[in-house]
Amino acid sequence: MLSAAEIARGVQGALAFLWRDPKAPTCFDNTPEACLRSFRVMVLVAPLHVILLLVRYSDATIAAEDMEVFFAETLGYVVEWLLFPVIFHEIARRRGWLDRYARYIGALNWINLPGMALAVVFVPLAHLAPPAIGSLVSIGLQGLFFYWFLVTTRQVIGASWLLSTMLLIVNWVPLAFISFLIARYLGVVATAA
Repeated sequence: MLSAAEIARGVQGALAFLWRDPKAPTCFDNTPEACLRSFRVMVLVAPLHVILLLVRYSDATIAAEDMEVFFAETLGYVVEWLLFPVIFHEIARRRGWLDRYARYIGALNWINLPGMALAVVFVPLAHLAPPAIGSLVSIGLQGLFFYWFLVTTRQVIGASWLLSTMLLIVNWVPLAFISFLIARYLGVVATAA
């Protein structure tokens, strides 16, 4: 498992990207071992993800049985963690960024921990707030996550804003599609408020 010192360093580095601290990338080792170790963050984030799923499903009707929901969401969670690193490896190979791949993927993995902590606070608030305020909170939170990704991409791999935005799209669109497929498979129907 990850030590308290590793968690503190990873969270500190992840938060440093928000302030565009030029030293933020140095919080993450640029080794394959450190990159692989950063995937252990998915275990730390899993309970927070479960909380968000409970909030999401709290006002929805689900056609699937509980075990189907469990297996579909678990598979979706694992695929969401692994898909972009696999896609980005090919992009990095073609662009000559393999020398920065481990640090970049490690940084993105660590961003998930403080990011999910924020989501666990603000998503339920958005859910409980009047629809107009809830929508603003949701849009603000998504904007923060997009900004976080863009700044991290720029600082770690040195991509332009345009190229960083393209990588954001490459990351986000498949994740949105996976969520859509899971919802369709499970027969999730949002209950009207």
